[in-house]
Amino acid sequence: MTTFAGGEDLSGAVFVDADLRGAKFVESDLSRVVIRGCDVGGMEVDAPWLRFGEPMIVNGVDIGPFVETELNRRFPGREEQTAESPEALVEAWAKLETAWSAAVERARTMPPGAVDETVAGEWSFAQTLRHLVYATDKWLPGGALQSGKDPHPLGLNHAAVDVSAPPSFEEVLSVRADRQAQVRAFLAAATIRLLDEECPSPNDSSQPETVRRCVQVILEEEWEHLRFATRDLDALDAGACESGEPPPRRR
Repeated sequence: MTTFAGGEDLSGAVFVDADLRGAKFVESDLSRVVIRGCDVGGMEVDAPWLRFGEPMIVNGVDIGPFVETELNRRFPGREEQTAESPEALVEAWAKLETAWSAAVERARTMPPGAVDETVAGEWSFAQTLRHLVYATDKWLPGGALQSGKDPHPLGLNHAAVDVSAPPSFEEVLSVRADRQAQVRAFLAAATIRLLDEECPSPNDSSQPETVRRCVQVILEEEWEHLRFATRDLDALDAGACESGEPPPRRR
């Protein structure tokens, strides 16, 4: 199997009568890729940022709006991740916490060790929660609050490959609950004026970001990773566990 890794530039490449069955593209730039007269049966595309930027056209139809509508139907409350007022953000966060609570309870009912199992090289359920700890630290104290606090060591960076012994699930849940409470308390006290304030972006300190946008990024992270986690819990229930492959990077 040929593997391209390390930033090879294949932009503008043309594949004619090529066999790409089973090929896997991870963290790759496929923007404006053109596919003509190809068999795409069974193709799976996971693009968390589909609603941003340019449309995705399939047989002349922009499928982005249809995908968003379906995801909002499957995950009630997801449509509020772009809420703007303090009251709307409080309500959006409450719905998100309810959805995650159901996912955690489902994970608790699974066989011992299931929360640390990976599916197709993705993060385990526990690792996903650890990433959300990192994301909250990055965008709340590290963004909206500009507190200067170091992120919690249990948090998992999107670029990290976790090779250490996993912490207990109860420890993960404890830190995760603390971060959820921090967001809840912040939103309860937020005002329009505060949300309108600008701060350096955690992604690029030279670029400004509103406090509101920092909160919305947390909401986006939460809903996308709930989707990932739910998908993988379904796979685990179906016996599709596959461990041993490092997880791909997520935002």
